[in-house]
Amino acid sequence: MLFPSAGMADSLRVYAAGSLSGAFTEMLKDFPAPPDSVAAPVFGPSGVLRERIEHGEAADILASADMAQPRKLARAGQPVIMFTRNRLCALGRPRLTSDNLLDRMLDPAVRLATSTPGADLGGDYAWAIFARAEAVHPGAKAVLEAKALKLVGGPNTPSLVPGHGAVQGVFLANRADIMLGYCSGSGPVMKEVPGLVSVTVPAALSVGPAYGMVVLSDHPLAERFALFVMSERGQAILARFGFDPVGLASP
Repeated sequence: MLFPSAGMADSLRVYAAGSLSGAFTEMLKDFPAPPDSVAAPVFGPSGVLRERIEHGEAADILASADMAQPRKLARAGQPVIMFTRNRLCALGRPRLTSDNLLDRMLDPAVRLATSTPGADLGGDYAWAIFARAEAVHPGAKAVLEAKALKLVGGPNTPSLVPGHGAVQGVFLANRADIMLGYCSGSGPVMKEVPGLVSVTVPAALSVGPAYGMVVLSDHPLAERFALFVMSERGQAILARFGFDPVGLASP
């Protein structure tokens, strides 16, 4: 499916978290809909997208990296659907492991990067990791919050390396040694930046992002697309892009 202009008033308008860009672009192309009936999707930090919709931008669906943003937009009694889960990982140089991650993040010589809390949920999840670190290492929360470099995900955050993704730019510009983010996004970054490793945040620190979706209009394709996301085809696409599907039966 070729996307028409995003400005076409009668086309389906999907707003989605930046971490969903690969999966939702493929999903919308695979979605059975009449030609030129789906606008180019809009991707960005979930909190920023929610604010744009609140300020009047027209969207038929919001797919967020949490449940809270869709709940804020949902009308009374309207369901918010959890359609997938993600995991949290740390990108860094070799010798980084899940076991030494907290020690490495606390090392004064190690530059730690995150997304921007309050605007991008990746940053909020990083701050939740810092809070959980307090129980493992007293004093860790304050140290990590003070040193974290909020290099991506803000409403006006500039690209560090034009022509490359935001996280890729963090390492290509040598702005950090470790970056916290979604496991689903690690693969593309490691392909572009040689020498990086991705390690899963250990269970003692991790929080499990649950992704929520809400239908915001009576557009005839909106509910159909939400059902497609939950279908076997839609869930399989999410799995291919590194997400943990919630709607696939065990083999």
